[in-house]
Amino acid sequence: MMYQSRSFKKAVYLATMGLLSAVLLIGQLGMAFLPNIEPITCLIIIYTLVYKKHVFSIIYTFVILEGMVFGFGIWWISYLYIWSILAGLTLILQRNRSLLVWSVTAGTFGLIFGALCALPYLVAGGAGAAFAYWAAGIPYDIIHCVGNFTITLVMFNPVLNVLKRLHALQLEGIQEC
Repeated sequence: MMYQSRSFKKAVYLATMGLLSAVLLIGQLGMAFLPNIEPITCLIIIYTLVYKKHVFSIIYTFVILEGMVFGFGIWWISYLYIWSILAGLTLILQRNRSLLVWSVTAGTFGLIFGALCALPYLVAGGAGAAFAYWAAGIPYDIIHCVGNFTITLVMFNPVLNVLKRLHALQLEGIQEC
């Protein structure tokens, strides 16, 4: 019985992490026609609040899927650390319950996103290349900031509440095995 229970827990965990990763990719692809407006930042904050350190499984599955869809260019390297920075920041702030704080966090992350993405260009091409990359993207970072703030303001509480309930049901189902 113990072996079946452990196997079931692993299966549920893998299915959940895979599904949540797919939701990130679908959210990104579904809004790709809008420049730098996507639900990824808000969802990663929510996933981190619900799944804590397990969010890194979701993040890295999502990043690999992105590379498979869009190719593994220099931009992709930044995605290996950018979303983990957001998850780490969320873990530090996890006791916060203010919608405004989470919306400002998401907006600020969108504003600094281009600067964080410029780091691989710093290594590959030097300070001039990194600065040029970052500066050229500032208008998109501003759009990213406003989009992240607005999306988080609108969808944070409803999605967080649903995911918390689903996670509680999932844990309850696993305990019954």
